[in-house]
Amino acid sequence: MNSILRPAIVLFLIMTVLTGLVYPLAVTGLAQLLFHDQAEGSLALVDGHAVGSRIIGQSFSDPKYFWSRPSATAPQPYNGIASGGSNQGPLNPALTDAVKARIDALKAADPTSTQPIPVDLVTASASGLDPDISIAAARYQAARVARVRGLEPAAVQSLIDAHARTRLLGFLGEPRVNVLELNLALDALKPQNAPQPPGA
Repeated sequence: MNSILRPAIVLFLIMTVLTGLVYPLAVTGLAQLLFHDQAEGSLALVDGHAVGSRIIGQSFSDPKYFWSRPSATAPQPYNGIASGGSNQGPLNPALTDAVKARIDALKAADPTSTQPIPVDLVTASASGLDPDISIAAARYQAARVARVRGLEPAAVQSLIDAHARTRLLGFLGEPRVNVLELNLALDALKPQNAPQPPGA
């Protein structure tokens, strides 16, 4: 019995040390060394304080900011612990009602706009944590943001263009803009009266 049990215990202890200690420490060390910003959560800092992550969406409801893509996470939107979509099909009345409510909110925020509303402003992503919106979604909101902030529309459009990202390797994904980075750039362009991190 000892001839079977002893090697099994030794192998168990060796594998525990290798997979439970050595491997995680090696991977963490390499990540910190080669991809330090990403390993730390891709945090956006303002005056040394973290105001969000560039890779996780967050809620913006103030009309002076660009709004993120809707989130269907529960129990509250943009919940990183409960990443996921609504899983509602196109014929689900709840999805239809949610989209209508989002359209109404966008129209109420900018009633003079006659532009078609981009689909990513009224539908949630599969993760519920999408940090980016399409260029069209950013441009749709530009007039509202410019008006509320008292900025020239051309200045806001230039800011969108400056923060636009192209397809990865020229063919992967879609052109997009990071909402948090764009809103932080807006605050840097014209500081707000009450210094506070952007958000809900």
